[in-house]
Amino acid sequence: MAKLVRDKIPEIIKKDNISPKYYAAGHEEYYKALIVKLNEEVTEFIKSNNIEELADILEVVYAIAEHNNIEKDKLEEIRIKKALERGQFKNKTILVFPQTQNL
Repeated sequence: MAKLVRDKIPEIIKKDNISPKYYAAGHEEYYKALIVKLNEEVTEFIKSNNIEELADILEVVYAIAEHNNIEKDKLEEIRIKKALERGQFKNKTILVFPQTQNL
């Protein structure tokens, strides 16, 4: 089994006198691993509601953006634009659809 981990994890493992096996993923493998990691972190946050898991989600989102040559500032610009055009989630609005309509 192999999975994407944060950059310093191999060094942390080595401090316990364990020799971890690891390698740098290629472009395509890295992107796929980021998507798996995002799903993992979202699932962990849903289960725990822990702020650290929420921060992990953000770290993965930033890595995905960087992988796709999208700067954090650009991502934030898009987020703000959408917030201004479509709103945020502050009003806690739940839209009710007729039962026959699929989302």
